Formats: sequence, C-alpha cells, structure tokens
Amino acid sequence: MEVVILLDLSKDIKYIKGVGPNRATLLNKLGIFTLKDLIEYYPRDYEDRSKPKKIIELVDGEEALVKATVQTRLVEARIRKGLTLYKAKVADESGFLEITWYNQSYLKNQIKQGETYNFFGKVNFKYNKKEMNSPVFDLENKSKNTGKIIPLYPLTYNLSQNVIRTIMENGMKEVNGNLNETLPEYILKENNLYDINTATKQIHFPDNFEKYNNARKRLAFEELLIMQLALLNLKKSYAADEKGIQFSKDVKMSELIDELPFKLTKAQIRVLEEIDNDMESDKPMNRLLQGDVGSGKTIVSIIAAYKAVKCGYQVAIMAPTAILATQHLESFTQILGRFGINCELLISNITKKRKEELLERLQNGEIDVLIGTHALLEENVLFKNLGLVVTDEQHRFGVKQRSTIVAKGNNPDTLVMTATPIPRTLALILYADLDISIIDELPPNRQKIDTFAVTKHLEERVNNFIKKQIDEGRQAYIVCPLVEENEEINAQSVLELAERYKNEIFKNYKVEYLHGKMKPKEKDEIMNKFKKGEIDVLISTTVIEVGVNVPNASIMVVENAERFGLAQLHQLRGRVGRGEYKSYCILKYQGNSDIIRQRMKVMQETNDGFKISEKDLELRGSGEFFGTKQHGLPEFKIANIFEDMKMLKEIQQIAIQILNQDPNLSSDQNKLLKIAVNQKFKSGVEM
Repeated sequence: MEVVILLDLSKDIKYIKGVGPNRATLLNKLGIFTLKDLIEYYPRDYEDRSKPKKIIELVDGEEALVKATVQTRLVEARIRKGLTLYKAKVADESGFLEITWYNQSYLKNQIKQGETYNFFGKVNFKYNKKEMNSPVFDLENKSKNTGKIIPLYPLTYNLSQNVIRTIMENGMKEVNGNLNETLPEYILKENNLYDINTATKQIHFPDNFEKYNNARKRLAFEELLIMQLALLNLKKSYAADEKGIQFSKDVKMSELIDELPFKLTKAQIRVLEEIDNDMESDKPMNRLLQGDVGSGKTIVSIIAAYKAVKCGYQVAIMAPTAILATQHLESFTQILGRFGINCELLISNITKKRKEELLERLQNGEIDVLIGTHALLEENVLFKNLGLVVTDEQHRFGVKQRSTIVAKGNNPDTLVMTATPIPRTLALILYADLDISIIDELPPNRQKIDTFAVTKHLEERVNNFIKKQIDEGRQAYIVCPLVEENEEINAQSVLELAERYKNEIFKNYKVEYLHGKMKPKEKDEIMNKFKKGEIDVLISTTVIEVGVNVPNASIMVVENAERFGLAQLHQLRGRVGRGEYKSYCILKYQGNSDIIRQRMKVMQETNDGFKISEKDLELRGSGEFFGTKQHGLPEFKIANIFEDMKMLKEIQQIAIQILNQDPNLSSDQNKLLKIAVNQKFKSGVEM
C-alpha cells in the first residue's frame, strides 16, 4: 500500500530548524514567511567551487579552488588596534600559495600544519608571490563550503550566505522530495521538463550547471505558462458569447476631427481607425493604447468619447490622480463642449452635496462623460447607459479595478492607455488579454528636450542655469528619489532639499515642495499654483510623474538619477517641453559603475520611449521593470522576460493550443493547471 505523505508548505518559517523568532523577523523582510516561501526563494547567482586548479595554473584576480597542504603553522600578526592578520603557507605539487585572513582568531584551532584542505577565494599576485585573501575552506574529504556549486541568495542585513544556505538545506530536508507536482504529465513529457522535486532541488543545490539550466527552465516555464493561461482566459471571457455594444456607423469620428484646430499625426489616424472598427463591431472592445509621453493619446480618447456619446451612450474616464483627472476635464470640455456634450468631474474631495447631485444627474443620463479617480469605482456611482470606459496610465490600475468599472455597464468598450512604453513583442504577451494599438510618432510641434547627465561637481553651474531660466520667466521641477520604500524618509529628503533651496540657493525665488505624505487637497493646491505660475521651483517626489501639463515649465532636474529606472526618467522628462519654450532635463547622478554610465548615456542620446524601455529591460532585467506596480500581475520569482523571450513566445503558442482544446481547463489532465492558475491569480482571473 502506497503511503501518502502530507507536506505542510504553510508551516511558519520560525519552526524550520536553524531559524527561530529573531531570524524569522529577518527572513520576513525578504518576504519569507512559510516553508513554501523559503523553497521558492531562488538564488540570484552561483559560485562554481567544484573544479580544483593547480597552484601553477592560478590567474591573477580570479576566484579559484585549490587543494593544498598547510606547510607552516598559522602565524598571528597584530597590525594595529582592531586589525590582526593570520597567515599560513600552503602548497601542492606545482607550487606555493600564501593564505591570509583578518581578525579570525578561531582559525588557530582549525588550520593545522600538515593537513590538506580545499581553499576557495580570490587570487592576487604580489611581489612574485601568489596570495589568497580570506578564503572559505574545508578539510579535503569534506564539502560544506567547497567542492560543489554554491548558491548565492539575495540577502538582508544580518543574514549571511552561510546562514541562509543552512536554513535552505533544512527546509529542503523537510520537503524531502514530497512536493506535489504542479504541471500535468503530458506537458512535462512534451517539453522535456524536470518534475517539480528535481527542479526545486537542482535550483538550490545543483550537481552541475547543466542540471541547474534544466531546473531553471522548468520553473520559469511554469511561471510563464500560468501567466499566459490566465491572460488568455481573461481575453476569452471578454470575447465570450456575450454581445458588446455595436456603435452606429452613421456617427463619424471625422465630424470632430475636421473641427480640430490642429492636424492629427498619421499614427493617431491609424489608431483611431482601429478603435472605430472595434466600436462598430458587436464584440466588446478591449484595447491597449500605448504612446510615448506627449504623443497625443488624450485627443484619441476624446474622439472615441465623442463617437460613444453621439451614439447615445455615457463615457467613464478613470485617471490615477485628481490633478490628472482635473486636467482631462479641461481638455474634454474644451473640445466636446462645443458639440453640446456635458463633461463632469468626480474626485474624492468634492462636497457631499455636490457629489449627491452629480450622482443623481449621472443616473438620469444628464452627464455624458464622467471623469474621475478611483472614486468612480465606488458602488453608488451608477450610470444610465455606460458605453465606453477609458483608463489612463493602466499600470496604476490592476486587472480587478478595470473589471469593477466595466461591470457598471452592459459589456461596454474598454480603452486602456499608457505612456509607459513596452517593446511590442513583450506587450503582445504581457497584455495578452488586450488588443494593442501604438502611437509611434510625436506631433510636429513637440519640443525636443536636451538632456544632460552631470555629477556633483557641476551643481553650482546647474543652479545658475535654473536661475537664468526662471529670470526669463520659466519654471523648474526638481525631483528627489524614493530613498527606500518608506514615505517618511522620502518626504524627509524632499523637505530637507526644499529647506536648503528656499533659504540658501533659491532664496530670492518662490520655492514649494510636494510629496506622497501630503493630503490630496494640499497636493492639488500646490500643483494648481505651479500651473498658474505662482511657484518658480517645485521640489517633488515622483508624484508629478504622470501626465500633468505645465507648458511654462522648461527644466526638469532629477536628483540621484541613478536610483530611477530609465522608463521612469523618461516619464519625468516628459513633464517639460509641453509649451513653446526650449526645454532641458538635467540628471544629477552619483557612482561610477558601467551600468550607471550606460544608463545616463541612453537618456542623453535618445528621446524614444520604446528604445529606452528596451534598454531598461536589458540593463535592469524584468524583475524591476515588470514589478506588480507596472502591470497588476503577480511578480515573477525566476522568469526573466528579457532573457526568456524565446521561451515566452513558445509558451504563448502552447497556452493557445491548450485553451483551444480545453477552454475551461476542465479535463482531468489539465486539473493541475487550473489549480495553479486560480492560486496564482486569486484576484479575479479564475478559470
């Protein structure tokens, strides 16, 4: 009779051998709370300590494993207070090597003359001598620290690699090969994949690099397949048998386009044709509109709204901030007001009386276009006949929020807009639940923004340049980074800088600050003052990143630019160059690494958001680029969208094939996939 072993993956991390309450707190900071979290905390890199070299083969500057016998006793030398050196000479048949450790008195009992050890460390050639500093070591027949491939984990303060490796070994002993398989047998066979237990063991403690590669392939394959199945299922649920709204062919977008005081670009016209075809079809539109900063996405949404209203429907426009929603109200009213279309604003800080009156008019159908923030998601916001939903800056809203507002109508059309450019091949896969339109050209009147990357020693010149611009009537943004995920610290850095600029550097100018800890009303007041030209220098966190239009602002200075992603720097740069004045972006950075220099160079050489996002992906990897914040999907623990692009394309085809044969994953062979999708996407992407 087969014995079934029940494995409790939800076991609290503090009960794993070697952890306890104190280490549990440190592990919690890494997002490790349970045994499951532990075994899914994958190494960031590996050190190959498996292949010994002869001393004669050693190369200056490289890390190497040496099997050698200790020739001398360990010599102790006190260099100065707090610094003691421990030295020994070791040898193999090919030569001698001097080994040095610092402040490690316990070694006197461990390193013994005449014994043979495996040493692993960095080799230096000095004065015709070969040295190795602070190596890890084992007796020749032991293999705790050497003689194998060693995993290196992302760490937090006070947790060493040795400690986390020991905890991981203990966690894997608890698992003991009893993980339940998460992929169907036919998928494992067809794609030549490891089973889950082999993959998990070999990803943490690989026997060799071939087995590591196979383990990584299996685990990344699973993550990408589950994501694709969930997204394709979402698309299927949109396009199910339910009919969408078929907007009338008699209402022409050209009626509005011909009245505009400017010409649309070819890209805008192409995108509008795609939207028009969707709106006139009887299937619900679900379209992602990507366009670089300033490419003219808003006018496209205004023209789509015109068509919806003239066909007898209402429109909801959802923006991430009150400032952006207010700005949209101005743009929509200015263009649609002439056609008798009534646009209104719903944000959290309007009076109770005004809100009640507004909601009543909305339900009666007296409001054609309602523009607002998350306030639109509230239950008491009821439309008479909602036909089109537009969400601006899609990555600020998750899939669930999008479906909440869509549910307020009867299968309304959806247009999702973002100024965060994603390379097209990636967008097709990441937004597999949406059709994609791209505005890939800027209007002819858009100013090219000159970008300069400077270090600390040019600060005075930068400040003088800002003063010169203000004296000519312009305004400046100065943006501080998020020092860490802690708004207190972030707010503090803005306040300190504001204090210095107000009282010292720009004391003859009007300086104000803005940060995420302020009340929405305060933020809006300051932003409005800045728009009206009542503030010369606005010091801010990235709360000004999205969409706000201040045509008179001509300078964007970003402090500690190396802390930002390129896509984010590009977004910030897009806050200037919105008027008739020559505009500048100055990136102040610290550090001299190759990556920092490459990233600053990219920003100086191109204004193309799509090229920038490709480079961002390449330099930073997809972990940061596609965090949960970017697209409302669970983060990948091991897959890397940039590196795994080839696999991702193959997996999309596999996912399509699976769903064609078994749309609801209801067959016996797909029940594991169904469970995996539902567990991963708990927030509304159920199959």
